[in-house]
Amino acid sequence: MKIFINSLSMLLVAALTTAILSAPRTAVAADAAEISRDAHAALQKLYETTPKAKMLGEKAKAVLVFPSILKVGLIVGGQGGNGALIENGNTVAYYNISAASYGLQAGAQEFGYAMFLMTDTARAYIDKSKGWEVGVGPTIVVVDEGAAKSLTTTTAKDDVYAFIFSQKGLMGGLGIQGSKITRINPD
Repeated sequence: MKIFINSLSMLLVAALTTAILSAPRTAVAADAAEISRDAHAALQKLYETTPKAKMLGEKAKAVLVFPSILKVGLIVGGQGGNGALIENGNTVAYYNISAASYGLQAGAQEFGYAMFLMTDTARAYIDKSKGWEVGVGPTIVVVDEGAAKSLTTTTAKDDVYAFIFSQKGLMGGLGIQGSKITRINPD
C-alpha cells in the first residue's frame, strides 16, 4: 500500500508540474514579437545591472536570451521557457528551454538566463544541433558574482558564458537535471 501511495503522489506531482509549465502565462511569450521584445528588454536590464555581461555582449558572436524560465518541483520537477537568439542587435531565431529533474527539491522559481556565444564554433553549434543539451557541446561557464569580478575580454576564453538573472521565488534542494534547448517556430 505504501508503494502505491508513493507512486500516486509522484504521479500527481508530475501532473501538477506539467500543468503549471504548460499553462498560459503572461511571463511566457506566445508569439515571435513577444518573445523578441521580452528577450531584448531582459538583455538590456541585464546589461544595466551587470557591466561584465555588457562587456561580453560587445564581443559575443550572438546572445541567446530566455527572459523568463519557470522552475517548479516537489521531488519531481520541471522548468521551461522561450527565448530569442540575438545577433548584432537583431533577433535571428527562437528557442525553447526545458528540463525535468528528480531529487530532494521543493518550491517554485522564475528567472532569466542569457548565454553569450563567444566563438564561431559555439555559434555554429546552436544552428546545426537538433536540440542542444546543456553540458554537451560547447564549454559553458556560469558566471556568478565572484567569477564576474575577474572576467575581462582577454580572460574570456571559453565558448559560452551564462548569466542567471531576475530571480523570483524560492526553490531549494538537490536534484539531477539536464536542460535541453530546441529551436522553435513561434506564431
